[in-house]
Amino acid sequence: MNANTSTWSPAPTALLTDHYELTMLQAALRDGTALRRSVFEVFSRRLSNGRRYGIVAGTGRFLEGLAQFRFHGERLEFLERTGVVDATTAQWLADFRFSGQIQGYAEGDAWFPNSPILRVDGTFAEACMLETYILSVLNYDSAVASAASRMTSAAGERPCLEMGSRRAHDEAAVAAARAAVIAGFTGTSNLEAGYRYGVKTIGTAAHSFTLLHNDEQSAFRSQLEAQGLGTTLLVDTYDVDAAVRKAVELGGPELGAVRLDSGDLVAQAGRVRDLLDSLGNTKTRITVTSDLDEYAIASLAAAPVDAYGVGTRLVTGSGVPTSSMVYKLVARENSAGELEPVAKKAAGKGSVGGRKTALRRRDAHGVATHEIVGVDTVPVDDGDDRPLMETFVRDGELVDGWTGPAAVERARQRHAATMAELPRAASRLSEGEAVIPTVLES
Repeated sequence: MNANTSTWSPAPTALLTDHYELTMLQAALRDGTALRRSVFEVFSRRLSNGRRYGIVAGTGRFLEGLAQFRFHGERLEFLERTGVVDATTAQWLADFRFSGQIQGYAEGDAWFPNSPILRVDGTFAEACMLETYILSVLNYDSAVASAASRMTSAAGERPCLEMGSRRAHDEAAVAAARAAVIAGFTGTSNLEAGYRYGVKTIGTAAHSFTLLHNDEQSAFRSQLEAQGLGTTLLVDTYDVDAAVRKAVELGGPELGAVRLDSGDLVAQAGRVRDLLDSLGNTKTRITVTSDLDEYAIASLAAAPVDAYGVGTRLVTGSGVPTSSMVYKLVARENSAGELEPVAKKAAGKGSVGGRKTALRRRDAHGVATHEIVGVDTVPVDDGDDRPLMETFVRDGELVDGWTGPAAVERARQRHAATMAELPRAASRLSEGEAVIPTVLES
């Protein structure tokens, strides 16, 4: 990954929330419960579409935004002017700064139903306001990372490249690029992601560049002169076979790669590989694009393909654009000053009260067998278990290493280690149960 020396910081984030967070705050300030110690947790009741695991992403982006979660200036004036809050609440907001603790699963780690993905300890007032912002970040980023992980798993040793910016909201495109790299993608076309997070950026030319020139040969020659022999030439604007011959004629045996973006990619790749080899370009790689997802990538496993470029299906979570994570109060201080569990009992939307801690149980070979979640207790390691809860914020202060480029690289390594730890069934694309069960202990 590239080093990032930028001074980029997120825009103000405090109004990236829902109206009712602040009306709850106002009522709690009035009745005296706002400063009760509270524990909120992020979890999901189920995995989506019969998937066998999910991947955590977005924690670093949330932590970066937390530093900008402040109420002042025109934003605070807007809240008071429009009647969202009264003067007393506005005064409280003007001095707001999160002072509690935040722990949870590391980015890049797998999550399962009822995993305590993020735990926020603080007063009710400060913790309740973070709900919408936390969920909007984690739900999207984790959906993309989960899809990306299935894609890189299907791709095996072949690299996957993120190319979905034009299919997403501008900021979502940056988030998706970051999440994809965490889950094993080797690069992104998104330059802002490269600037903010130091990830490798990639790209060569589109069909419009070929159409701009009087003929395909002129376009190829121009690209080779500008980008060198290592570039990738797009060969399906007109006739693929003719384009490959022109590419080889101009680039010679050192031509880096050709790209296919349409048609039957399995048949096309085989034909192009044979043609390249017959022309002496045995080292020229073949990259394929065109609405790929994990299933299309798996179908290309036997084809002579060297890399996959993925766009639309990645940034939309491959059909699952959210992770269905929720943020629930699981414990709060009672009138006696003691912390006690609380839980929602609604049918189909219940929660488990109590402060959670988790570890991943592994067998003698280091393969994960269970997700053990302790409720108001710390699960006991039976010898080769891995604790899952990391500390991100301590007494309101961000712990080093969980934001910026360093966090992305750390998460990428965590993802690789996690995938090696999960049972082989995790790589199956067919619908099924979670690859390991979640066990609640109290």
